[in-house]
Amino acid sequence: MKLQLEEKTLKALHFIVGVLDKHKIPYRIGGGFAAHIYGSERPVNDIDISLSGKYFSIIVPEIKEHITVGPKHYTNVKWDCDTLSINYYGQDIDMTDIDTLRMSNKEQTEWFQTKDIFRKFPNVIKEVDGIEVSLIDPRDLVAYKKELADKDHLYQLIDIEAVGKYITDNGL
Repeated sequence: MKLQLEEKTLKALHFIVGVLDKHKIPYRIGGGFAAHIYGSERPVNDIDISLSGKYFSIIVPEIKEHITVGPKHYTNVKWDCDTLSINYYGQDIDMTDIDTLRMSNKEQTEWFQTKDIFRKFPNVIKEVDGIEVSLIDPRDLVAYKKELADKDHLYQLIDIEAVGKYITDNGL
């Protein structure tokens, strides 16, 4: 499958990966963007990146003109975390502090640290538009998306199926 990413998405990817790489900041891209790289044909809405929030203060000076939210703490029925969001010329990029990221289970009866559940495998390095990017392992991505899939988020099933096929096709 040939990647179908919008020009704004590729420009934003180059921008944020450039900033992170410049400062040698470890990160992991997940969400729909990673699912797209692994074969989902669903359009990319945003670029979701997890990294340690201790790096927010390092990158803020370079991204400040694009910041739309944060850095700040965010809580709702599903998420509890520190976050920083930017919009790079029309492309949203959401960065989440992996050290604080907690997610409620599907039943919303308990909270868990996502890094303890969805970081069983090492990052995957893939080339995208001429640059190397660090992605969540597809097996962790499927586990994560299964926790998110519900009647209000059926699009997660599209990603789960596509990434599951990638896992099978690549013998993972």
